[in-house]
Amino acid sequence: MKKPQSEIVIGISACVEGQQVRFDRGHKKSDFCVDELGKHVKYRAFCPEVAIGLPIPRPTIRQIKKGDLIAVSRPDGSGDVSDSLTAYGQKTAQEISELSGFIFCQKSPSCGMERVKVYYEHGKSSESTGVGLFAKEIMAANPLLPCEENGRLNDLGLRENFVMRVFTYKHWQDLVASGLTKHKMMTFHSEHKYLLMSHHLPTYKSLGQLLARADLTVEEMADAYITGLMLGLKHIATRKTHSNTLQHLQGYFKKQLDKMQKQELVQQIDDYRAGLVPLLVPLTLINHYLKQHPKEYLAAQVYLSPYPQDLKLRYGY
Repeated sequence: MKKPQSEIVIGISACVEGQQVRFDRGHKKSDFCVDELGKHVKYRAFCPEVAIGLPIPRPTIRQIKKGDLIAVSRPDGSGDVSDSLTAYGQKTAQEISELSGFIFCQKSPSCGMERVKVYYEHGKSSESTGVGLFAKEIMAANPLLPCEENGRLNDLGLRENFVMRVFTYKHWQDLVASGLTKHKMMTFHSEHKYLLMSHHLPTYKSLGQLLARADLTVEEMADAYITGLMLGLKHIATRKTHSNTLQHLQGYFKKQLDKMQKQELVQQIDDYRAGLVPLLVPLTLINHYLKQHPKEYLAAQVYLSPYPQDLKLRYGY
């Protein structure tokens, strides 16, 4: 795995980290975030409700639709903290440039990324269409920052995609900190070729065309590149896209492997495509052949090991 040049820092809702800051003195600790991912990252915790002065414990608050506006207050409409949460979100959003990702608490009127309950003013019904006021400001000001909710991280595909984007974004941040050049960007793009291909082939092609342009400054090119990259990597890789990528990797060994070895690798890729084995199986064989037949370009591919192996993110799909 390509190691980051410095510690990865991720923002997290304090209750998801296990802090007892919820309205009932409870928490929403995520075992994956704290006990597994936490071995490889440092967290910076936020509880916007406590930050704006609400006590622990405290009366519950909810999003309430008032005409065209959505307010956050107690169920009876008193104690409106909408402006305070928004202002705190805007302030925080400008102070988190060191973060490489953010994990929010789902369904929270302050921290939910999506599907937050919005109650009608008369209180008789609701719709799950809201976005937490704090989370909304963080995401609006930092559109490239990988963000996810604790509940959605229980989905193995979403979990893998989030962690992959965090590590990729951190590598980009390291690149920027080292001093951007077009050559460095082209090397970065080359190293991420198969990772990006496995998620969204059109993005890989379009970013290659971007780097070939001569009419942009390095800064303009960098802004367009990282925007395209992070959007492309949001596409969830499938067994089909992974299989197509694996077949490309297989081609690097066509002159070194004997007939039986080739058949074994083809069979493992086919078994993966059919859902019979996890991605780790064909990848392990490819990494084995890479050790036997070193290839500098292939060894530099982030796709082969985009994050720490002990996270076991390629075991389940």
